[in-house]
Amino acid sequence: MLGNVLLIVLGFSLLVVMFVVGLFSWQYFHTRGLAYFGRPLAERQRFKQQVARYGRFIRPLLRPLAPRLSDPNQFTVAYNGVYAPANNCNNKTFTQAVHYAPQPHDLFVVTQMKCGTTWMQQLAYEVLLHGQGDFSDAGHGHLYATSPWLESFNGVSMAGAPLIGPSQTRLIKTHLPSSLCPYSEAARYIYVTRHPASCYRSLVDFFHALSEPFTPADEVLLEWFCSDQMWFGSWPDHVAGFWQWSQTRSNVLFVHFEEMKRDLPTVIQQVAAFLDVVLTDAEQVQVAEKCSFDYMKAHEDQFEMMPPSLLASGDTFFKSGSLHRHASLDSAHKARILAFCREKLAGCNYPLARFYPDVAADGRHKTPLLD
Repeated sequence: MLGNVLLIVLGFSLLVVMFVVGLFSWQYFHTRGLAYFGRPLAERQRFKQQVARYGRFIRPLLRPLAPRLSDPNQFTVAYNGVYAPANNCNNKTFTQAVHYAPQPHDLFVVTQMKCGTTWMQQLAYEVLLHGQGDFSDAGHGHLYATSPWLESFNGVSMAGAPLIGPSQTRLIKTHLPSSLCPYSEAARYIYVTRHPASCYRSLVDFFHALSEPFTPADEVLLEWFCSDQMWFGSWPDHVAGFWQWSQTRSNVLFVHFEEMKRDLPTVIQQVAAFLDVVLTDAEQVQVAEKCSFDYMKAHEDQFEMMPPSLLASGDTFFKSGSLHRHASLDSAHKARILAFCREKLAGCNYPLARFYPDVAADGRHKTPLLD
């Protein structure tokens, strides 16, 4: 009798495992490349609803495994000591990205994670199209059906990416650090950074939204962020590398997220001049409108950077767009981040005291100078 019960339990458990594996395989093959981002909006929404329904079943089953699987680098790819999430990248895509030969029509939007990537992609896209950009089904369809992520297998490929605007520009996203980012004098690069504590706070929200059962504990995430194991390299190393590029290479524009929040029209003018695009006053207004938080929030389906996931909580991609995102951070955690960045940037030529005096001055200033 007992043996029969055990066989039933084992058989049922095997069926559950097969079902779970099958669902993740189904998700994988329906989201890789343009399988998701290349669909019309109505189809993407239906698929998202399907994933959400299955996710409500899957997440409770997997929750007991969370303590074993909540290490940020549990599922990663590593290339020359630089880590990246395996649900976006693999060794092949990393190798292809590092060895890519930039072309004269390439514009790279480069950031460390959660520092304003999507915002700058949208800004550059609208500038290139004089404020007439269109991510509807009748236009380019989706940001990631238009702008390839250089080191990722999600979204449009480099070869399949459309050339944008009169200048026929290919708009490329990358998080690669300067040590790995392919460089050419013929291409152009816009780098965006953000207050490190705000970057971290946004990253925590990102983990909760995309992998809710497996979100690491705060202390684990904090130590990971303040280390060389951080995906795409640490914040200070990332910033220092591209600041050096911007100081020695005329085809690199360095922008701060806080500048965009404080005076978006001026940043639009800077980007337009950098791209040799002349905008009328009316076009500048149109670009600013389409780059506003309210506009992008209202059209979030056009900008989501990750396909639907069985582990996602259903939280929104655009959280707050706050200038002072770091204000909600635990004071001890914030102090740890500031100390790490301050120590890492010691001796580097990035003017930390100019842009983020609270980081440079051991937290004695409450807000960054750019505020």
